[in-house]
Amino acid sequence: MITVNCQSSIKITGKKVIYFDPLKLESKEKDADFIFITHTHWDHFSKDDILKIKNEGTKIIGPRDILEDCLKLGFKENNIITVVPNERKIIENISFKTVPAYNKIKNFHPKQNNWVGYVITINQVTYYIMGDTDALEENQNINCDIVFSPIGGKYTMDSKEAAQFINILNPKKVIPIHYGLIVGTKNDLEEFKKLVNDSIEVEEKIIF
Repeated sequence: MITVNCQSSIKITGKKVIYFDPLKLESKEKDADFIFITHTHWDHFSKDDILKIKNEGTKIIGPRDILEDCLKLGFKENNIITVVPNERKIIENISFKTVPAYNKIKNFHPKQNNWVGYVITINQVTYYIMGDTDALEENQNINCDIVFSPIGGKYTMDSKEAAQFINILNPKKVIPIHYGLIVGTKNDLEEFKKLVNDSIEVEEKIIF
């Protein structure tokens, strides 16, 4: 099951419970098997929310600049997996690769920070979690079934840029994210839906 909270806070539940960039969680279930972090901005690397879902066995995956804070949060060092763009890993039968996520001109997400998006396969479904990024040429050939795409603009691609990029990727489904909290409105969502090809299902986020 896929559920999406505000910003880029995503939860995929199956045999394992996997979170991406958890934020503003109401529950304190401590149910996370894996936590994936795209970058260290407060709305993607929320320490308070990580502590709500972390348990003794939780593994956290993210860019190298999460390491020190994760140790302070009580993660065992062998449960912290740091990554850079363009890596492939398999952890407990979860297969994923990292892809670049950055701004081409703006300085909010510099390329040199080595922040990431994730392409992850779970139960034979491949998800692409973009992170905070512009539409990057090096990511145009990603083969995926479901994409989580930022649409809010300013810090990431806007709704028009996102729709153009999604049409190139041509997934089965896209779930727009990163709007409605800091930047981006319902109008951006509606514009995005109009511009995405009819063959691609657009699913609005489901709050958990």
